[in-house]
Amino acid sequence: MQKRNRTGIPGLDKIFLGGLIPNRTYLILGTTGSGKTILSIQWLREGVRLGEKCLYFTLAERKVDIEGNIESFGWSLKGIEVIDLVRSEESQKSTIEEYHVFTPDEVEQTGVWEAIYQAIAENKPQRVVIDSASVLRYLSTDTYQFRKHILGLAKYLNRRNATSMFLFGREMEDADSVALAADGVLCLRMENSPGCVVGLRYMEIEKMRGSGFLTGYHPFRIADKGLRVYPHEIEKTGKNKIGKHLTLSGVKELDEMLGGGIESGTTTIISGATGTGKSTLASQFLINAANQGIPGLVIMFEESPDAMTHRCRGIGVPVDDLIEKKMLKLVRINPMEIYPDELLVKIRHYINRDGYKLVMIDSLRGYTFAIEEFGMGTLRPHLHNLITFLNRKQITTFLVNEVEVSAGSLKITEHGLSHFGDNIIILRFVERAGKVLKIIGCLKKRLGAFQAESREFHITSNGISLSARLKNLEGILTGMRYVNQNTQLDSTHESD
Repeated sequence: MQKRNRTGIPGLDKIFLGGLIPNRTYLILGTTGSGKTILSIQWLREGVRLGEKCLYFTLAERKVDIEGNIESFGWSLKGIEVIDLVRSEESQKSTIEEYHVFTPDEVEQTGVWEAIYQAIAENKPQRVVIDSASVLRYLSTDTYQFRKHILGLAKYLNRRNATSMFLFGREMEDADSVALAADGVLCLRMENSPGCVVGLRYMEIEKMRGSGFLTGYHPFRIADKGLRVYPHEIEKTGKNKIGKHLTLSGVKELDEMLGGGIESGTTTIISGATGTGKSTLASQFLINAANQGIPGLVIMFEESPDAMTHRCRGIGVPVDDLIEKKMLKLVRINPMEIYPDELLVKIRHYINRDGYKLVMIDSLRGYTFAIEEFGMGTLRPHLHNLITFLNRKQITTFLVNEVEVSAGSLKITEHGLSHFGDNIIILRFVERAGKVLKIIGCLKKRLGAFQAESREFHITSNGISLSARLKNLEGILTGMRYVNQNTQLDSTHESD
């Protein structure tokens, strides 16, 4: 197996399939403020932790300024040999007159390049950062001279068994010259979201000699502990062992309608208009499982944990004890604060660490908003990736889906997602005698039989209940309900 150079940056080694290949030169591209310096210092600090000699050349910022900037992360440059090649104001003033006679490269080039080679020879580093190689371009008369010097430096570092990073501005015209000398190219990007609401950061590996890597855009954040990457990783399918046992709701009529319950390891879509009781219905399965010692995870985009616990208490199904015993975990997600790949990393972490067996996503509308606002395409590929992971882990999943139409023609989802569901439960509003009723029905159950019928759905202070089958009633799913003459709703819950 090829030896790798660990970066110390969470998530970055994964997109490089284990880390950087040692004794190679890497170009870090990015516009001003994209995080190039933070990434490189974090990488050097990992080298120090591993007992490696690290050398940092700064040509754009003074050492004292860099030290001040990284204090917010709780970092220092201890253990890193810093070569400050930033020209002082006095030095700049003393050479102003020289620029009238000589070109910048004739005045400065020899001294800077010699200082770099001399420091490398004296320190014998294993990790080297040139920050920023853009400044070296300004010291060259043309692209040819710059390319010649960069290629020479990269070869020299590789011969001396040093792994190096050259930081370079994405906006610079000669970026291709540096890329030619580099064995790997990592580009950091920074832009506003499509709605101009949030700032986006993501990285992409554009080149990697001698190795594969994870393709695509990988979002990252710069937080209080430095830079963290959330790899866009395509989940492998594996062998799914589904249907080993049934997940029950604890509501007799509902479980009967579902042919005994929901098979473990399957995905259930619960779809309906706002107010039909989708979240309450999905919660019922997780709460009943938690009471039997099977832990569940609820990811909420729209409702707060306090609102859910209050709602559950209101229908006689308190969950406070379950939360305290860690049998039920409620996680509130603001869709304007999280990348889709970041959410998948969180869900992976919760399942792998805490062993949750049921997951509820409430709702797909909030998940869609996160994907669209963070410029990551459409819902379907991200949802497919999430479900593939959950299925491989044999997680029983409930997806709450809101449709805009509260009555009228049937629409299971508005994004063409119904094929993701092994089971589909629909909730609808209907009107009878001036009253608005809720109707429930199961439209699909991939692994077993079910009762293909409509029932009235009730949520009261005593919990969830269902009526008997609605006889001789047609058109509920199409929104054109009609009943034959002298026919009534056969409902055990019919009120006056």
